[in-house]
Amino acid sequence: MTPAFINKIATAAPPNDVHEAFIAFARNLLREDRRKSALFNRMAERSGIAHRFSFVRPLPGAVPTSAGTAMDEAGFYRAGAFPGTADRMRAYEQTAPRLAAQAVEKLLAGEDPAAITHLVVTSCTGMSAPGLDLQLIERFGLSPKIERSMIGFMGCYAAINALKLARHIVRSEPGAKVLALNLELCTLHLHETQDVEEILSFLLFGDGCAAALISSDPKGVEMESFHAALVPQTAELIRWNVRDAGFDMVLSGGVPGAIRAGLAEAKPAILGNRAVQDIDLWAVHPGGRTVLDAVETAFELPSDALATSRGVLQDYGNMSSGTVMFVLQRMMQGNGGRGCAMAFGPGLVAETMRFQLAA
Repeated sequence: MTPAFINKIATAAPPNDVHEAFIAFARNLLREDRRKSALFNRMAERSGIAHRFSFVRPLPGAVPTSAGTAMDEAGFYRAGAFPGTADRMRAYEQTAPRLAAQAVEKLLAGEDPAAITHLVVTSCTGMSAPGLDLQLIERFGLSPKIERSMIGFMGCYAAINALKLARHIVRSEPGAKVLALNLELCTLHLHETQDVEEILSFLLFGDGCAAALISSDPKGVEMESFHAALVPQTAELIRWNVRDAGFDMVLSGGVPGAIRAGLAEAKPAILGNRAVQDIDLWAVHPGGRTVLDAVETAFELPSDALATSRGVLQDYGNMSSGTVMFVLQRMMQGNGGRGCAMAFGPGLVAETMRFQLAA
């Protein structure tokens, strides 16, 4: 069977660092509740995040205290008057293609765009038709005969599913060249709320895009096998629903514990009955500091095993589907070795991939 390789990964993020602006916004929301405010401050300090990026440009020092006060330069978010779903989707349609183009332009440097045979696009934070796939074809001169697949609304583990699909394509068509794109504008769905668990969810997320080239050309990361681990009776822990005021995310505080228990049970299947010590590289989706701690505990990993994932979390936060690709990109710049990638999302499901990175 023809092996499939991730030959290249390119990434992009918007220019606006919003992490500190969000912390100020959240503190203002919770200012009248000392208990919730203290909890938020404690979790913000322990988040392991220093930067997150957004399509919106915050107004310096803006902490809205009266209705209608703008939080950002474009006035997209206004106190007491946050946008509805239609306005958020219009913002996605305007912003997503530009961010996608930044990543794809870097990916295709030195490549023949007409040689790309398949295009796989994943996103769970916006949708439109004609969408990103057709816009990329037009902008980069991809073949009009290119085969297109859209993977939508799968959340943070969608990148693993995109890689799985790309591997199937290459194994069935050895001459195929697959462009896989993961794009998320998570900050498009910020809400005003007094629910501290929801505010803590918003503390994690940023915007970002990753593009990858997958083929049978034996360079980069060889994708060896995949395994999906569904944790029973956890469906309510991660939810992502379309509502009138945007997409409504529920990320329960019970997620890390469920991940820890689920991975401990699924460990032999995920590792293909190999020992943990046989895995050199751990490309774990940094869904949050406590998620990484749960993986470290479940696999009994040394304290530095998830350093790359923690570095991406610190520099970008959680960008949903593209985040694990940011981790893999950093690993591809280092030494080779046998690895395990994983990401988590609604279900609760851990999508995992065993891989071999060429030196």
